[in-house]
Amino acid sequence: MLPTSTTTHATREPASRVALVTCDQFPELWDDDFPLRDALRARHVEVEAVRWDDPEADWNAYDLTILRSPWDYVPRRDAFLAWARRVPRLLNPADVLEWNTDKRYLRDLASAGVPVTPTTYVSPGDTWIPPASGEWVVKPTISAGSQDTGRYTLPGQAALAQAHVERLLVAGRTAMIQPYLTAVDTTGETALMFFRDPTGRLTFSHAARKGPMLTGPDEGKIDPGSEDISARQPSEAELAVAARVLAALPVDQASLLYARVDLIPGPDGAPVLLELELTEPSLFFLTAPGAAERLADVVVTLL
Repeated sequence: MLPTSTTTHATREPASRVALVTCDQFPELWDDDFPLRDALRARHVEVEAVRWDDPEADWNAYDLTILRSPWDYVPRRDAFLAWARRVPRLLNPADVLEWNTDKRYLRDLASAGVPVTPTTYVSPGDTWIPPASGEWVVKPTISAGSQDTGRYTLPGQAALAQAHVERLLVAGRTAMIQPYLTAVDTTGETALMFFRDPTGRLTFSHAARKGPMLTGPDEGKIDPGSEDISARQPSEAELAVAARVLAALPVDQASLLYARVDLIPGPDGAPVLLELELTEPSLFFLTAPGAAERLADVVVTLL
């Protein structure tokens, strides 16, 4: 009688699943996020691009949900935040998004001692009188990708600037007015990317130079990708200001996967904060070889 044959099959753990959140305009992700998608797949993570407002999406099926390019949320911010509160294991989390998607967060950081671009806020019911002279930027406090943003030279374009502010107020939005810092035309902005490290702190990964985008009054939506982006090595002064920004966060750094700190030289040449991006920033992987792999390694540790 022949002996009974037995075969042992190795048990393979099911792959972790990660959703990279996008929008209808970029159903397969914005191309700058392809390196992150590919780096995760190379680490045997199952990755799907999913629209944040997809009614068929089962967010409970993912081990992590990572915001990347949900750039159509601005006119539906309330719905977006309600969605974020329902999604388990969302990075960055909903309480961070609620604070960071309204640029009045700059007041909190300024109160904490962070050097911030001087900003005037005008809410519905307020009256705004344009300054006598200078170049000024008008934009809503809730926006993304320079939407509804314009640059005005006063006094010649005072009427246009005032009409822009009034248009925002009539729509029930809050306007913010900032001086146009001319260093953006020469030095450009410095965007510093920070990723979570094994201790739960945000650690500098890489930086990029962002060229000027605003050439005049608001003429409608600026297309994503129209920025001039290149690699940059930040100065010690920029790294120091970015560290002050992160130290002033009203949230625990351990809850964050990434942060982007956008700086520009002020009138005296010292860096000041333009924006702190904690919601859905471009992370400029295409200008920084190895950066997507670094973030993918962080994601794998969280899985």
